[in-house]
Amino acid sequence: ILERAKSLSEVNPMLGHRGVRVGITYPEIYEMQIRAIYEALAELKKENLKVIPQIMVPQVGIIDELINIKKIVERVKTETEAKYGEELNIKYGTMIEVVRSALTAKEMAKVAEFISFGTNDLTQATFSFSREDAENKFMPIYVSKEILTDNPFETVDLDGVGELVKIAISRGRETNSGIEVGICGEHGGDPRSIEFFHKAGLSYVSCSAYRVPVARLAAAQAYLKKKK
Repeated sequence: ILERAKSLSEVNPMLGHRGVRVGITYPEIYEMQIRAIYEALAELKKENLKVIPQIMVPQVGIIDELINIKKIVERVKTETEAKYGEELNIKYGTMIEVVRSALTAKEMAKVAEFISFGTNDLTQATFSFSREDAENKFMPIYVSKEILTDNPFETVDLDGVGELVKIAISRGRETNSGIEVGICGEHGGDPRSIEFFHKAGLSYVSCSAYRVPVARLAAAQAYLKKKK
């Protein structure tokens, strides 16, 4: 087991074997998770409970990654429907946290029924910052010297990450005008970021539980500002 653990260790795991890459190299892991979601939905439907699960694939940068996992989803869906005698509909989408996926969102939207921006990882990828190292070492100095006006992991970087978000929304909606678009991460609870996301045309923000009250208030304020 130790030798196996050593062989799986990585020099830079944030840019390594994670997300969808694990699902492609070890498809049994994703199949187990997908099957659990479909079977949970089937069990809850039998109890007359209405739930709306979604399957969102992380770290996608290439359309064929999304297509590859969708084949597993479709097979598991067919098998689970036959097992339970129920029609099971679950939206299939992707997290946009790789720069390439933002730029190729027109292609992604052909397969994804929804997209959600993982702005924490997208910020890391855009700046080539490791969040843990940046915040513990040079980020406070950058902010104090006004090289950066804000910590980009707390308030979304409008000129870089924000532009990628707008590009992805525009290109994604070229393919699918009604595609649901959201963001999840720390920025989902930041008022200034929420105002930007509202202007950009996002459908929702998702954040940690303790940030929800602030996020709801900021979303309402952003809506009223735009309406005004």
